[in-house]
Amino acid sequence: MPESLHLPLAVLALLGAGLWAWRRWHPASFWLVIGYPLNAITVRATWRKIALGCGLTKKRQRWWFTTVPGAIASTGLVQVRRRFQRVAVDTKPFMWLPLPTRYGWRVTVHTLEGQIPDDYAAAAERLAHSWGVHAVRVSSPRPGRVVLAATIRDPLVTVNELPPSSDLLKVTVGRLETGGPWTIDFRVVPHWLNAGATQSGKSNLANVLIVGLAPQPVALVGFDLKGGVEFTPYAPRLSALATCRTESVALLDDLVTLMTERMGLCRTAGARNIWQLAPAVRPTPIVALVDELAELYLMADKSEKDEIAHTSTALLRVAQLGRAFGIYLFCCGQRIGSDLGPGVTALRAQCSGRICHRVNDPETATMTLGDLDPAALASARTIPAETPGVAIVASSDGQWYRARSFYVSEQAAEHAARMYADLAPSWAEITTTRPTELQNA
Repeated sequence: MPESLHLPLAVLALLGAGLWAWRRWHPASFWLVIGYPLNAITVRATWRKIALGCGLTKKRQRWWFTTVPGAIASTGLVQVRRRFQRVAVDTKPFMWLPLPTRYGWRVTVHTLEGQIPDDYAAAAERLAHSWGVHAVRVSSPRPGRVVLAATIRDPLVTVNELPPSSDLLKVTVGRLETGGPWTIDFRVVPHWLNAGATQSGKSNLANVLIVGLAPQPVALVGFDLKGGVEFTPYAPRLSALATCRTESVALLDDLVTLMTERMGLCRTAGARNIWQLAPAVRPTPIVALVDELAELYLMADKSEKDEIAHTSTALLRVAQLGRAFGIYLFCCGQRIGSDLGPGVTALRAQCSGRICHRVNDPETATMTLGDLDPAALASARTIPAETPGVAIVASSDGQWYRARSFYVSEQAAEHAARMYADLAPSWAEITTTRPTELQNA
């Protein structure tokens, strides 16, 4: 190799090593300075070709000047005439300049006549492959506009735990695909439906909730239809625990009675909910964790029909009226289908919070997400088994997101239950404290 090339090659090697180290140790600044400008140029330069390939362009008739050669004159020169002619051209949607985000970029596109956001949502996967990004999400902030949000890499591959939330009844349980925190706020979304197969992350999410709620001044109630094997280790922090359907019926009756008493307390005080009461009078909020929801509805023979109907009615009453009176539900199950009866469908209508992990049957995914967004349903069916904790979440902003919960071991949840056992009010204390006693407090 000529000696004259040694210095340039050394400079290139140092430059490459510097860029690698920059991207490795300061990815945010590398993305803003190097990655984003290159991606923005590529997106704008390839938009016409990609829009055509994805079927997002439209044929339009336009008038163009065309050159028509005439007869050759005696001088040998060609006489040229120009005239208008209608030709069909491909018109692409107008695209603004892409703006950087934490994990990629987003850009606003003006839709053409006759186009709707679903046209772009149907082409989202083709757009992602064309630009070489992990995924493209489509939203529509207002009529005639769609926003294409691209993520360069999957932000859910590694999820580091975030600081806990200090708000009452609010727990940070993981991270969204946007990079933001995934929070469950029972004050905003009171009741949740959490579906997932074995080893999908469903039980881990319950562990995260227990760890997050344990230090808060709330009462935790467990319905463990596996005979108590799931929630018994957390019993020190639970105010009540039902391990079979018979015990669940009694505990649900207590919740309905308690809800009725709190209703009377609010009516007497002229309040619409317990949060309008003075802190000294306000009763303790209750979060009920239900594991294996289907077991409450399965019937072995006709002798269980009345018990199941009673259970279904009581649980539905809590879901319908519990929010105003400080009683919240978090229902989990491997199998949640309409074949379990109309009670499950009615309960689903009251659970505005939806979480769908990997499931074994499409009916459960349909029951959890099918009434919200077909695209969310399709995404839930593609969750691989190698990514436990990944779920599709219906958020309080009306959108759905891919999310992943933090990993919390059973030992960590048991430790939190024992550490904050003194914060667990006894169930007898909760159920025997009457509204008159609260008013005199």
